[in-house]
Amino acid sequence: MNKWGTALVLALACALVLAGARAFQKPKTVIQVVTIKWAAGAAPELRRAAIDEMEKTAAEVPGVERAWLRTLRVQPRDFMSAFALEFEDQAAADRFARHPAHEAWSKTYLPIIEESRIQQVTN
Repeated sequence: MNKWGTALVLALACALVLAGARAFQKPKTVIQVVTIKWAAGAAPELRRAAIDEMEKTAAEVPGVERAWLRTLRVQPRDFMSAFALEFEDQAAADRFARHPAHEAWSKTYLPIIEESRIQQVTN
């Protein structure tokens, strides 16, 4: 291989390494994951309404960037639902907890929740 071929191979290898490096990110947003164990008497339509209303609540509160609302798998197994919200920063997550829309959601749906667990993570 001549020097131009070697240079081209090295350039392509560097480009692939840089492309891979950009694919991995450590954003400064805050992710909040909520897992829910519904109360025994919580009908499926009430459970669905709670998640639907969380979507509306998240859309209403400034600082919520993304929502994940469809449960794929939850552990421990007696927990039945989960959702996640992404906030622009910790201050936005704190504001969300005190926002009137979230407080209204809590008053309506906490009575049908036996237990919930909340985790927040960031970089």
